[in-house]
Amino acid sequence: MAGSGVCKTGDIGMKHFLISGLALCFLSSCGAPEETAAGVAPVKNYSWSMVTTWPKNYPGLGMAPERFSQLVEEMSQGQLKVTVYGAGELVPAMGVFDAVSGGSVEMGHGGAYYWKGKVPAAQFFAGVPFGFTADEINAWVNRGGGLELWEDLYRPFNLKPLPGGNTGTQMFGWFNKEINSLEDIKGLKMRFPGFGGEVFKRAGGIPVNIPGGELYTAMQTGTIDAVEWVGPYNDLAFGFQQVAKYYYYPGWHEPGSMLEFTINIDAWDTLPPHLQAIVTTAAKAVNQDLLDEYTASNNRALQDLIENHDVQLRELPKDVINEFRIISEEILETSAANDPDVKKVYDSFKTFLAEVKGFHAIAEDAFVEARTNSDGDS
Repeated sequence: MAGSGVCKTGDIGMKHFLISGLALCFLSSCGAPEETAAGVAPVKNYSWSMVTTWPKNYPGLGMAPERFSQLVEEMSQGQLKVTVYGAGELVPAMGVFDAVSGGSVEMGHGGAYYWKGKVPAAQFFAGVPFGFTADEINAWVNRGGGLELWEDLYRPFNLKPLPGGNTGTQMFGWFNKEINSLEDIKGLKMRFPGFGGEVFKRAGGIPVNIPGGELYTAMQTGTIDAVEWVGPYNDLAFGFQQVAKYYYYPGWHEPGSMLEFTINIDAWDTLPPHLQAIVTTAAKAVNQDLLDEYTASNNRALQDLIENHDVQLRELPKDVINEFRIISEEILETSAANDPDVKKVYDSFKTFLAEVKGFHAIAEDAFVEARTNSDGDS
């Protein structure tokens, strides 16, 4: 019996040795294909390009694709490398969708509402007035059927979408006059994309869709009268405090703005399963990481704007917000009635929003109110 036991232990040790050796050989072949054994096909490496709608290395928005690129290269041990190009380096900011769709590059990073002229329903996967917060849109897309609807929308354009970050609740924007009523909105030219821009137009404003890198100059030269961008973290970086005095909240138009990665489907299909898994996992990590960055950075930036740049923080009057809400509901309902794709996505959006609002009223909303009242009493 004793002799039999020793033999079994030796067999197990040898099996572990062989398995470990095979694993090391596999890892070695992934990292250095030129050293593979004779007769074994070398590991294929992939080199992709990603174009973005943001200036190169811009804080937050522009760094999300850079972090994605770094994660993919590290996790794949260099088997997949993604080179990131900022707006205008390879294609114009608003040319990202077409460039990826047509296959001139493999990936893009931007905001889905930029493509509303091609895919009106895409706006639901960016920011919808009085819609999802960051946590809610993440839940809808990843666990509530939203991603499948998004994929269906983009498939005819040879694109695969993935969530690519979130800025959290934004600010309404920068103005050089106070907004006391809807009359103050009328005739204002303001950078304003997506459904929010349509609401602004219905209220009497003039929405203009201008790439981020051109906004400061447009505001400085009077091409636009007001600007909506993101929030304190990004707005401070662009220097809007130098060309506008009043900073308005809340960002009723973008309560939780999701960004997107787009992937050319033909390029995606060439990747082996493990690289597809790496791309998907890296996108998920960046999607959460960007929200963490904005949550950590916005308050510090806002205090800097107020204390060091004499920015006048203003809350929109309640009657103005209520009017925006009424107009928003009308636009969404009309869009759904006139476009079957919009209706399909809007139905899912409304159902999920009603569900999470019901729970959040009991849990998160009630807690935030209790915390706020507690702070006020102290």
